[in-house]
Parts: sequence; structure tokens; C-alpha cells
Amino acid sequence: MTETDVTVVLGTRPEIIKLSPVIRACEQAGIEYSVIHTGQHYSDSLDSVFFDQLELPTPEYHLGVGSGTHGKQTAEMLAGVEEIILEEEPEIVLVQGDTNSVLAGALATSKLNIELGHIEAGLRSFDRSMPEETNRVVTDHVGDYLFTPTAQSAAYLREEGITDERIYVTGNTVVDAVKQNRELAQEKSTVREELGITGEFALLTAHRAENVDDKDRFRSLLSGVGQAAVELDMEVIYPIHPRAKNKLEEFELDVSDQIRLVDPQDYIDFLTLESTATVILTDSGGVQEEACILGVPCVTLRENTERPETLEVGANRLVGTNSARIVDGAHEAVQTMTHWENPFGDGTAAEQMLNTLPVSGASEVEQ
Repeated sequence: MTETDVTVVLGTRPEIIKLSPVIRACEQAGIEYSVIHTGQHYSDSLDSVFFDQLELPTPEYHLGVGSGTHGKQTAEMLAGVEEIILEEEPEIVLVQGDTNSVLAGALATSKLNIELGHIEAGLRSFDRSMPEETNRVVTDHVGDYLFTPTAQSAAYLREEGITDERIYVTGNTVVDAVKQNRELAQEKSTVREELGITGEFALLTAHRAENVDDKDRFRSLLSGVGQAAVELDMEVIYPIHPRAKNKLEEFELDVSDQIRLVDPQDYIDFLTLESTATVILTDSGGVQEEACILGVPCVTLRENTERPETLEVGANRLVGTNSARIVDGAHEAVQTMTHWENPFGDGTAAEQMLNTLPVSGASEVEQ
């Protein structure tokens, strides 16, 4: 047995959330693990809060890479992750999702005689203009254990020539995370009181570069959301990402009085906002999943999604950034019956994954 059975590579807050059930399952099974934080999301204060709130140990390694061009950021992470993997000599490296941290972890591992597990494998938007699409495709093709959230994701991998021996349909760890943390959020979060929310409201997240870096698209998005809010007589709470806030000021865009800009929220508070919203408008893939799991109708401000299952069960609708389509989508969403079937598993994904891996000296994880 090597010093470390499993090394987890993460770098963004969504990865912290979705990998938290895996880390907890490692502890339950007595699996020796280490965590490499690349620092791709570089707000130390928010990261610290995430680890504290989720009751996770501080990562053993923190590369502190921060922002930069895709090439520069990925290269720095690749070099740093490789150095640590050579030192740790784990039996397997786990990455989750489609960020540059995932790509760096996957490439570093694939060059060494160490196996790679990709959590949330097989997602496809079929839009190669998205950097995330490149990251997820490359990672799937160099991975040894591909843990897909749905049968559809597994089918996409088979269509690309990947053999069944590498594919495992486990569900998505986001279900595990929501189940584990929703009760905690109900007990501890006071965000509704702090924001003075007493009635129905809509929740907005918009941060993707193709939306907020394009003045016309961002203006149209905000206009559509504002008009929908007026017609629905509903305030919109918008925890605004620093990138989006900077662009809002740079472009001198008007924001409807119905849209209230608030600071980014920690996970527990954001989960509370998600679970109590009447409708969610977002360009985030992870938020689409969480809305579906929580039974909250979602309007996706993109032309495509790598979560088609949310569309199929009626939880989500794609509207892009056209103002009229956003308004129509919001009206449709609030009239949606919310008793759809959750397509992302039963909340035991982390346990299924670890019981699949050939790590030494670990007891089977209870499901």
C-alpha cells in the first residue's frame, strides 16, 4: 500500500461541494487520502468558509494559482499537481467536473503510472467553443474510472469509443451533497432574514464569460430577467460574481429595480436561497442540477446544456439570453408542476464510487 490511497484534486467551490461526500466517504471507510487545492477560485475567505461549513479538513496542499489565461493557469496547475503526485504516489487520483483544475489533474496523472477517476464523466454540451467541453472530453479519454451521473452520459462515452469496462453509472455526488447539507442549511442559515425576504422571489446567477463579457448579451439577459420580474411581480435576488460585477460597471448597464444585487453567498446560504426560491434563472450547470434535485423550476440562460436530463423531466428550459425568450421561459417555469423524478441518483454516488476503486486496506463503504 502506498502512503496515500486516494488523492483528490479540486480548485473551485462547486468542486469542493461535489467532492465533499467523497471525502466524507473516504473517512468513513478508513481510506488514506490527500487533497490538492489548486486555488483556481482565489477567494481565500470564501474557500475557508466552504471547508468550515462542510466540516472538511483543510487541504494538505494549496497551489494558490489564481486567475490567468487558460494556458498559463492550466500549466501552473499541471506542474504543481505533478510534483505532489510524484511525492504522494497515490493508487488513484480523483477529479470532478470540467474545470482547468480537472484538466491539469487529469493530464498530470495520465503521464504517470497512476490511475485516474473522473467524477461526473460523460457530460456533453456539444459546443466546442466552451472551454469546459474540451476539459471534460480530454479527461474522459485519459480516465480509467469514468463515473457518470446518468445512463445518457454513459451512452455519450460509448458513442466516442470508450469501452464499458471504464464506465460506471453511479448518479451524481451533487445529490449526496444536497441531501447531506440541506438539513444543515435549514438549521443554520439566516440568509432570508438577513436579506429581508418574506415572500416569493426569483434567484439569478449569471457569470459565464460568454454572457457577462459580451455587452449586448449581458444587457439583453438583464433586461429579460427584469421584465420577467415585473410581470411576475417578484423580486430577483442576484448574488453577483466579481467578474460580472466588474463588467456591469465597465459596460454601464442599467439594472431593473426588481433585481437586487447582493454579495456572493457561501454554500449553506446559497442552498437556502435555491431551495426556497420560486424560480431559478441561471447560466450555471451545477445550479441546473441543484434546482432539479430541490424541486425548483429552472430557466437556463444558455443555448445548450450538458444536463439534458433536466429538460427531459420538465425541470428546466433553455432560453438563451434573448429578452423575450427569458420572459416566456420564466412564465412557463412558474406554472410548472414540480413533482418530477430526480434523474441524478439516490444520494449514494460517493459510496458506489469508492466501492469500485481498487484501493488498499479500506473497508467497504456503507450505502
